[in-house]
Amino acid sequence: MPVRHVLLAMAVAVMWGLNFIAIDASLQHFPPMFLVALRFALIAVPTILLVKRPDVPLRWLIGYGLGFGTLQFLFLYWGMAAGMPAGLASLVLQASGPFTMLLGATFLRERVSGPQLIGILVAVGGLAVVGWQRAEHASVIPFLLTLAGALGWAIGNICNRQARAANPLHLTLWMSVVPPLPMLALALLVEGPAPIAESLTSWDAPEAAGAVVGLLYTVVIGTILGSGLWTWLMSRHPAGVVAPFSMLVPVTGMTAAWLILGETVTLPEALGGVLVVSGVLLGSLRKRTPAGIPPVFRLGNQPPAPQNGGDRRGGPRGGRPLAHPDPAVGAGDHHRP
Repeated sequence: MPVRHVLLAMAVAVMWGLNFIAIDASLQHFPPMFLVALRFALIAVPTILLVKRPDVPLRWLIGYGLGFGTLQFLFLYWGMAAGMPAGLASLVLQASGPFTMLLGATFLRERVSGPQLIGILVAVGGLAVVGWQRAEHASVIPFLLTLAGALGWAIGNICNRQARAANPLHLTLWMSVVPPLPMLALALLVEGPAPIAESLTSWDAPEAAGAVVGLLYTVVIGTILGSGLWTWLMSRHPAGVVAPFSMLVPVTGMTAAWLILGETVTLPEALGGVLVVSGVLLGSLRKRTPAGIPPVFRLGNQPPAPQNGGDRRGGPRGGRPLAHPDPAVGAGDHHRP
């Protein structure tokens, strides 16, 4: 990757890490379930008006919206409102990586390599350490809620992968159309209309300005700009080159939570965090294709006939390989909160 692309990938990780600080600020004023509905409504309305709906099966679009948008943020916001520190939330949400691999192996029959299996076990061990520390020093319920959010994210990843969108950013934007109505109904049922109405009318409250800034950050910076840049990088580089930069998200999140919110972690929690990040990074490793064999072709298959003046090396003159025929490959199936 060119240096400027490396800097962009690091910038996205910082944006996503600071996202948890913005969520924490928004939760100081808005009820968590209503906040999820509000966040996605602000994206859904302009998306419906301005962005063409991606040509993907409706069931995978809805599944992506329910998993990534509804379940992930329902449990993440609920867990943080119940007491999950913002920094630890950015860490625990990394469990979506091992969850995605397990769901892929179970429902899509994807093969899990030895290093990936070891990575899953290391990450699960790290999560167990963090969960044990939460149980020792605070309520374990916020930790379990955040873990459920990671599972929702993994479900969304599987649906995203199955959708095979030609334009992943359009799919991400249209995914935002799914959560607002079910989350608004759930907010009215669980939180009640009174807290919702108060959050929309008490703009003179001390925390209101910070909450609005935090909400706008999650929408504009965290979702549109961050996901847009990440998708752009994924479309130009192999997923295995770009994806490891996401491991900087909990580092940024925990550092920012320490500097801005004064959050601290115990030594076992820090050790658990190192295990989680190491396990997810190890699980993201894939077997390299032997040099000289284009990944598009398998043994025994012939390259396509040359078109538009191309040669039989699978690309235009000059030997540059064509894009992978499966749009899901290399486009990435992880979009951070």
